[in-house]
Amino acid sequence: MREIKAEVIKNTVRDLFLEANYFIGKDVYDKLKEQCELEESPVGKSVLRQIIKNDEIAAQEKIAICQDTGMAVVFVELGQEVRIVDGDFNEAINQGVREAYAEGYLRKSVVSDPVFDRTNTKDNTPAVIHVKIVPGDKVKIAVTAKGFGSENMSSLKMLKPADGIEGVKNFVVETAVNAGPNPCPPIIVGVGIGGTMEMAAILSKKALFRPVGEHNSNLRYAQLEKEILQEINKSGIGPGGLGGRTTALAVHIEYFPTHIAGLPVAVNICCHASRHAEKLI
Repeated sequence: MREIKAEVIKNTVRDLFLEANYFIGKDVYDKLKEQCELEESPVGKSVLRQIIKNDEIAAQEKIAICQDTGMAVVFVELGQEVRIVDGDFNEAINQGVREAYAEGYLRKSVVSDPVFDRTNTKDNTPAVIHVKIVPGDKVKIAVTAKGFGSENMSSLKMLKPADGIEGVKNFVVETAVNAGPNPCPPIIVGVGIGGTMEMAAILSKKALFRPVGEHNSNLRYAQLEKEILQEINKSGIGPGGLGGRTTALAVHIEYFPTHIAGLPVAVNICCHASRHAEKLI
């Protein structure tokens, strides 16, 4: 049994959230530059240039890519041969979030009660934590600072099995197109299919962690990703919602077995500031 101190978890989470908020991933950066060259709309091309410049300044000066520094979401793959010692695992994660948002002067955006008492917790906690037990003696921590301009445009629908491929495609495209300029396009579209209602939603969030341009290993789902991306970009919404071909940078689908009577589909939209980072301990 390998022992890992809670302080190591805390420090890792802190460092990852600072990294995610300051440095856009190379996959996203390269895709933005590629689309800037391909974009035919002069206004759309100008918006993409500004986004790229913004990302470069954030990295150089170590300041937040976006003023909405998001709600902290953490995916953990916890090896079953690992024992967390000298502290509480969940509290270590939340303390890491607190320290990152204080040290990095990142905006704290979490309220204590969603309906009756929307009082700011003043430290951006609690984080949303997903833990999966896996074989081995390692811990993989992946974090995302999820902004709500895009999160608010996300959606979930319990389709009927008879709706099939076209039903899935239409729902995803409609969700992205109806979002319009609100999620700060160009967007990345995470899609979760199958499982139950909550499983589809978690899959759609997890799909956003996949590097832009990396398709699902299942060729049928990879083809579906390409078809949906093409349809979204036909909408003409464009960068910043000001017109153009680059409404979305990628569509990522994750799937899971489901019940014979159901076809749950969740769409989680992320803006171009797709902030995530991960580390294996």
